[in-house]
Amino acid sequence: MDEQRNIGSLLGALDDRISLLRETNATLDAIAQALFKSWFVDFAPVHAKQQGLPPEGMIDATAELFPDGFEESELGMVPAGWRIAPVGNVVETVGGGTPDTKDASFWEPGEHCWTTPKDLSGAQAPVLLSTERKLSTKGLAKVSSGLLPAGTLLLSSRAPIGYLAIASNPLAINQGYIAMLPGSALPPLYMLFWCKQNMDTIKGRANGSTFMEISKKAFRPIPVVVPPHPILEAFVNVASALFDRLTENEKQALTLSTLRDTLLPRLISGQLRLPEAETNLKEVA
Repeated sequence: MDEQRNIGSLLGALDDRISLLRETNATLDAIAQALFKSWFVDFAPVHAKQQGLPPEGMIDATAELFPDGFEESELGMVPAGWRIAPVGNVVETVGGGTPDTKDASFWEPGEHCWTTPKDLSGAQAPVLLSTERKLSTKGLAKVSSGLLPAGTLLLSSRAPIGYLAIASNPLAINQGYIAMLPGSALPPLYMLFWCKQNMDTIKGRANGSTFMEISKKAFRPIPVVVPPHPILEAFVNVASALFDRLTENEKQALTLSTLRDTLLPRLISGQLRLPEAETNLKEVA
């Protein structure tokens, strides 16, 4: 019984650590989303300057980037000098495909990550660290969009619509995604929070008889506010620091989850003793 209690205590500590990492990530994500909403939805810095007040919690150099007035647009009042454009004009979007699953030469040897929206189901953070399946080089050649770079934003476009994640590694995608590439006028981190903020609009453009799907053709005309580059750069500087920490936390949480699932049956069966398990934990920590 003492051994069982000690095993339970060890695994409970692992679960607590995983939960803390996930709670921290939820907070980091919420902070970044709140910042996006303040700057690009509520336009709080502009309202403050319009009233002759310094924008709250903002250094002077960043505050100077924002105008002190608004102008009319197709989306209503927006900060002066900002523009409205269709998403497809300011973000490079691509789709993917699925090589013949019956042809083993497309899948073996597995050399390149290939993702379907299933990889994002149950995801605890908006980052994709690994994929269930991989393609061979021959299989990759069958996907017209090829290997997309790390930092690509993935939006599941069907079954269901709305999973979001930024790829941490180069990968190929199946036809269930709209992928938004780095290097566009609006960066993936901006678009991640824009998609979250505008998910109802995105889903409202979907159609289909068997299941609802939003095509690239339907997605690209959605109007989006385009701030000046210096303001985008200031946002990305803050948001990327939060996102980098979130990514590292998620990597650690997945490592600990794998370790827990590996240790449990071995500890229960007596194949592994507690001192050895504790040594393994210290190595991970």
